[in-house]
Formats: sequence, C-alpha cells, structure tokens
Amino acid sequence: MALLYETADDWRGAAEKHVLLFAMSGLGKTHVANILRGEGDWFHYSIDYRIGTRYMGEYIADNAKREAMKNPFLKELLLSDSIYIGSNITFDNLAPVSTYLGKPGDPALGGMDIDTYRLRQEQFRRAEMQALLDTGYFIDRARDLYGYPHFVCDTGGSICEWVDPADPRDPILSELSKRCLIVWIEGSDAHTEELIRRFDRAPKPMAYQPEFLERAWSDYLMQMQVAPDKVDPDAFIRWTYAQALAHRQPLYAEMARNWGVTVRAEDMAEVRSEAGFVDVIARALEDRAKGA
Repeated sequence: MALLYETADDWRGAAEKHVLLFAMSGLGKTHVANILRGEGDWFHYSIDYRIGTRYMGEYIADNAKREAMKNPFLKELLLSDSIYIGSNITFDNLAPVSTYLGKPGDPALGGMDIDTYRLRQEQFRRAEMQALLDTGYFIDRARDLYGYPHFVCDTGGSICEWVDPADPRDPILSELSKRCLIVWIEGSDAHTEELIRRFDRAPKPMAYQPEFLERAWSDYLMQMQVAPDKVDPDAFIRWTYAQALAHRQPLYAEMARNWGVTVRAEDMAEVRSEAGFVDVIARALEDRAKGA
C-alpha cells in the first residue's frame, strides 16, 4: 500500500507531519508522543484517553455508581443528586479504563464472571475501533481549531486485534493510512522478556481478540483443572500475557510490512527532541525503500 510519505525527503519536507505509533504497551509510544507535544507544534491524540472519555466514560462512571449504591449513605446522596461520581482520566492516568475492564475469575480475589468480562471486552473492542476511526477528525480539528501542523496518534497495544493487515481494504487501516504514516516500534527479545517480568510484577487488564480469549480461557480451565469461579484473576492474565505477546507479534510485523514502517525500540528510546524523532522516521523510510 502507498504510504503518506513515500521517501525520507517527502517526510523531512512535509509542512504537516502526521504519524501513528503502535507497539506493545511499555515500548515508548506515549513517551515519544509526550516529547513531541512538549515541542509545541504537535497535537497528541491518545486512543486510550479517547476511549475512556468519549466511548466508555458512562460505563466506567455507572460501574462506580453501582458500587456506591450498595452503601446506604452514598445511595441516598446519589438519589438526591447531592454528589457526583465520575472518573478522572488523564493521559498519564488511564487506570479507570483498565479497572473497568477487570479480570475474570474468583470474585473473592477481585475477579468477575466470564460473561461480564466478555461484555466489557466487547464494549472496549467497539470503543477502540471507533476511537481509531476518529483519528482523521482529530487531525482536522487539531489544525483548524488549534493551529497544530503536526499530529501524533498514540495507539493502544490492542490495535492489531481489530484489523486484518493482509486485507488491502481493511476499513481501519485503510482510513488510518490515508491520514498518517503508520509506525511500528519493534521490541527485541530482551524487551519482550522485560515486558513479561514487568507484567508479572503488576498484572494489568488487557483487551483480547474474542477468538484468542475464548481459546485462552478454555485452555487455562482445562490445564489448571479449575472451575471458572475459582480462577485466580491475576494468575490467569499472567498466564495469558506471554501468549498474547506471541499472538500479536506477527500481526504487528504484517501491519508494518503492508501499511507502514518499522523503528527499533532501542532507536526510539534515544529520541529526545522533535529533530531526533524526524531523523528516526526518515531512516525507517530509507530502510523500507532499500527493502531492509
């Protein structure tokens, strides 16, 4: 597929630079986006922030209200409109989204029943797909309303779950590629090991392709010989995480091969300024042109 910027010279000379960064969480997407935003001419569009504020805000707030309604004192205040409950989502604090997604398993260990978990996964899937399709709207809004010439879309790690990178007519990738240069931040084996260690220390909720989730859930129950309501939620998502990384890696690679460029995570980690970022992307375009 044709890229928004075909050559390094096209990229360097562009009066408006639009990029979309994708990778596993923890490989520097938000870090680089924050650097660019700090330069003053870049609009930072966070997919996860858009999901939490626009598409799942009511789900998150209603879940908190549901818990508050179990307390007679808070219930009375809520019913009389005496208090307000909402989530305080920021670029740096997306915990309300992950907390709402939750983990399946034993309620006594903080888990939820698998049907509720599936429902919330489906809500997130729809929300992320729509947030991705909102990218073009925000490019136009950032330029027309605020005067930003440059734009960086900071995606979630689950973008690959909702697209078919082998389909040249994929609706999400087709739309994104018209407006942005799609950039994969590729981690090494060492990065993968570190991500697994980090996740093992503090497991976080994730979004999964429905078929992958069903396979992982049934395999876990069978291998561990445990009932669904007795599953340790953290143990399940730890067990699933490494499989999810392996599942996503070839999808990421195909997205970059067919729709964009690849930048090594080590190179992106060295970026300290807009100029450094422009250089890294230019080298990625040169590598693509050489077939590297």
